[in-house]
Amino acid sequence: MNLATLLRRSAADHAGQVALRLPEPDGTDTEVGYARFAESAGRFAAFLRASGVEPGERVGFFLPNGLEYLEGLLGVWQAGAVGVPLNYMFPDAPLRHAVLDSGARFLLVLPGDVARLCGVLGEQTPELLTLGAGADPRSADAPLAGSYQAALAAHEPSHDVVPRLDRDDALLMYTSGSTGVPKGVRQTHRNIAAQVEGVIDLYEIDAADHVLNCMPLFHVGGLQLASLPVLLRGGQITFMPRWDPIAWLDLAQRLRPTYGGLISTMMIDVGNRTVGAPVVLDSFRICMFGGSRTPTAAIDRLAAGTGIEGIEIYGQTEQSGLVVSYSPRDERRPDSMGKPMEQVVSTRLVPVDGGEDILPGAPDVGELWVQGDAVSPGYWNAASSAGGSPTDTVAPGRWSDGWFRTGDLMSSDADGYLYYVDRIDDMIVSGGENVFPQMVEEHLAGHPDLAEVAVIGTAHERWVEQVTAVVVPNKAGVTADGVAAWCANHPDLRGIHRPRRIEIVEALPRTGSGKLNRPELRKKFP
Repeated sequence: MNLATLLRRSAADHAGQVALRLPEPDGTDTEVGYARFAESAGRFAAFLRASGVEPGERVGFFLPNGLEYLEGLLGVWQAGAVGVPLNYMFPDAPLRHAVLDSGARFLLVLPGDVARLCGVLGEQTPELLTLGAGADPRSADAPLAGSYQAALAAHEPSHDVVPRLDRDDALLMYTSGSTGVPKGVRQTHRNIAAQVEGVIDLYEIDAADHVLNCMPLFHVGGLQLASLPVLLRGGQITFMPRWDPIAWLDLAQRLRPTYGGLISTMMIDVGNRTVGAPVVLDSFRICMFGGSRTPTAAIDRLAAGTGIEGIEIYGQTEQSGLVVSYSPRDERRPDSMGKPMEQVVSTRLVPVDGGEDILPGAPDVGELWVQGDAVSPGYWNAASSAGGSPTDTVAPGRWSDGWFRTGDLMSSDADGYLYYVDRIDDMIVSGGENVFPQMVEEHLAGHPDLAEVAVIGTAHERWVEQVTAVVVPNKAGVTADGVAAWCANHPDLRGIHRPRRIEIVEALPRTGSGKLNRPELRKKFP
């Protein structure tokens, strides 16, 4: 069933309640009720249909978080089209690839981004719909379709939903592309519905919930995990267009949200801001964190600074978002991400070198394989180089007999709780021994003078690879020799786990979704 049907049903059930909120620079809030949310989506759907957009055509969003984002996406689904949330932090090359690869018919953009998009895309620029009152700079040399607001005003709201089947695509979400060009992950109506229903069930979300959403809507965390479950239950969403830890702390105290999420970088920012100056944030019923493995020291800093006992999350774009976490009633186990969401996925731990699956409670480490309703059927245009249909194959090596290979190494305890170890391709082999970078990071993050740490393998004439730590100090005067001396006295940072090379930097490179960009680190420190 088309997701628009579910969202419009929720809007009708909660027509008099606030759906979306955007804090303005002057300290006021702009609010959109469910009735207006559905009406605007219906007007946009009518515009798309009148413009000749056919079911299955793509409409892109190159925007920060904002009120129009979700109403526009609902309108796209209502018209039977496919949404393409584009990473607003993409550099030019991946942005050009994603737009052209998707074949988007329209792009919703801010007026200030028109010149850049035309420069990047040239004659292949799709029709642009600009946001904001009077935001239609037709004097620019751009293929403008007009303003989004004018498009809504020119059409009466449609109440029809173009039928889409479970297997039809609803979204193309492009990966950050840190290891090559971004790949368009196909997410069907069933993928997203299963994911969202699973989140609602796991976290017991209802109409009383209010999410403070600082995670970007071009990311599964911001869209499928934070926004859509709340909308389907009639709750409220407060958006942050850009990340600012001070603004987040202010909003959390003023609005008292019950639900939220922080990618690991954001969590570290908040923890570092509240060290020595605690802020009581007792309204959160659920505050998730994830996006990459978060050191225990950072989790403890957040709890000490805010009182938030975060819930770890694990998922990927190819899995439509969350597939491993805790329910509110589960007791946290140290270093564990929680249990798989068995309502929407089945899981296996498969030895990297082959053999029988690793059973719960075994001490071995294996790659997590997943299968189920939340798992993408494949990548968009995966077969284009072979002249095939853009939807008839998946990328070689990632799917095997219906199972998606995550590339993440994990272990499991006897009760089925999963423990993240590392990425397969991040593993360091030093002197013939395997070293998992994130295990070293976990211990190194306990250094009191370091704000952030990252560990990679670099070349060594004897050991082939050596453990290299790239660190960001939290105060002046920190030296590589001082960090090395601290490591030498740490019982878990000796032998093959000892960082033999230490580099001090002002900031770690991040992908557009905020994850550590290890390939960029490897380029900088070969």
